[in-house]
Amino acid sequence: MTVDIWASLASILAAGLVTLACRATPFLLFRQGKIPPLLDYLQGSLPPIVMTVLVFNSYKALIPLAPTWTFTTAPIEALALVVPGILAAVLQSWKGNALLSIAGATLLHMAMARLG
Repeated sequence: MTVDIWASLASILAAGLVTLACRATPFLLFRQGKIPPLLDYLQGSLPPIVMTVLVFNSYKALIPLAPTWTFTTAPIEALALVVPGILAAVLQSWKGNALLSIAGATLLHMAMARLG
């Protein structure tokens, strides 16, 4: 396999320009320092919406899609989804630390998935 040095350099340059444009755009658009009301609303409402989508997406595995699926054939897999979710909710309401909630629930899920 041969590597075309000019194609590689062009790819690196393009990636660098896109990265620079993505980082400079907010400074160019909001020079006055005022955030438009729509973006302010989205900034506050999108994180809970995204988290809700992620929760429903992860729990869709509990819905029986195959005719042979029953809860008794996959209890550990179901518990490996539900119990870490409950732990994340408890940690978040108790400590209010998103990193702790995510890390704790992820570690518990990984442990349960390995044991199951």
